[in-house]
Amino acid sequence: MNTPSRLGLVVIGAGPAGLGVAIAAARAGLDYEVVEKGAVVDSIYRFPKGMTFFTTAELLELGNLPFVTPYAKPTREEVLQYYRRVADTHRLAVSLGERVESIDPEADGFAVATVVERPGGAPLARTRHARSVVVATGTYGQPNALGIPGEDLPHVSHYFDEPHPCHRRRVVVVGGSNSAAEAALALCRAGAVVTLVHRRERLSGSIKYWVKPDVENRIAEGSIAARFESQVVRIGPDGVVVEGPVGREELPADVVYLLTGYRPDVALLERAGVRVDPQTLTPAHDPRTFETNVPGLYLAGAIVSGTDGNRVFIENGRFHGAAVVKAIVAGADARG
Repeated sequence: MNTPSRLGLVVIGAGPAGLGVAIAAARAGLDYEVVEKGAVVDSIYRFPKGMTFFTTAELLELGNLPFVTPYAKPTREEVLQYYRRVADTHRLAVSLGERVESIDPEADGFAVATVVERPGGAPLARTRHARSVVVATGTYGQPNALGIPGEDLPHVSHYFDEPHPCHRRRVVVVGGSNSAAEAALALCRAGAVVTLVHRRERLSGSIKYWVKPDVENRIAEGSIAARFESQVVRIGPDGVVVEGPVGREELPADVVYLLTGYRPDVALLERAGVRVDPQTLTPAHDPRTFETNVPGLYLAGAIVSGTDGNRVFIENGRFHGAAVVKAIVAGADARG
């Protein structure tokens, strides 16, 4: 039996996959807790305001709770509201604003060390002890850095929020996939002067089918300027230097969005002893149970696929929890 000081399970990350694990754990009677460094579904919270999802509402559902919307595709705001409702309806045990610092194997489980930053006060450290740990931290927390001068300037961001503050301002958007295309369109329609910079000769074929022709038409008519087969080599206080087919040029920029994708932060896993492929950042795991090479340490959600963002989405990652909890319960039964 678990003692009061040792949980059956700690889940790291309160995204859809982490919430799915929590629901499965509660149904199995496991004593669990979810630890999240930000808000519930924090990655979705970081999506642009007003964004429309590519998928339909029923493919985002968790815990047999219907997702009702009048639209064919739900918006970011609806999805945030839905997952808040999931957490409240199922009374999920979620601790927010707690960053996990380490997962240390110990006798009969793990010690999970966390830190809570407190404005005006010293950080609060805490350690939980659990028989099993599930890491469900997704892939949206660590942007792909370009590694160029000026990337850390205050007017440069790897996340796009909303276009209104960029009205009548010169904006450079770097990237060629969904995030960059949608940001460029929103900025253009908000009255910004937009230039899109992409290292390939054309936009990604994976852009949402209703977005791709729209952004291509805006580029063709000149509403959005574009530099294809071009790379940003330096960012200054009021301009971006790019190299492309016409050589080197400086584009004026009051705001720069580097929307070049994201990658999983696997450092926590590596410190815990999980083997991670250095090229794909895929953690070693059993594809049936999602248990890593460290016994008792599991994965759930997009982090299982490393940098291959086209393999695991909310639609299928939400089911990982049932498989993980089934394996945890089976392991506990086998130990007696």
